[in-house]
Amino acid sequence: MITRFALFEGTVKDGEVAAFRAAVKERLVPLWTQFPGNTDVRVMFSDDRDDGAPEFPLILAITYPDTSVMEAALEAPARYQSKEVTGEIVEDFFDGRIHHHVTQLNEYKA
Repeated sequence: MITRFALFEGTVKDGEVAAFRAAVKERLVPLWTQFPGNTDVRVMFSDDRDDGAPEFPLILAITYPDTSVMEAALEAPARYQSKEVTGEIVEDFFDGRIHHHVTQLNEYKA
């Protein structure tokens, strides 16, 4: 399994936390869910994280069965729409930056 992460680094603007969370859940997550071939889409905000986890205010993760499916999904229209919406969300609610294209190979052993 291959998980591809989008990691936000910085802070949500003062007074904008609820609006930021809503924009991510209502505008961005549905676009990630439309990526073809995905097996899982998750969103984790910093206040939901485990103790000791990195101080990112948001982690979006999308999982694919293998790299060929992921590569095809990255050419899908939802990918370009999600980049556009991400830019708007970052500009409106966020002081910081987003790191795209962070990929992790997940090994599941019985």
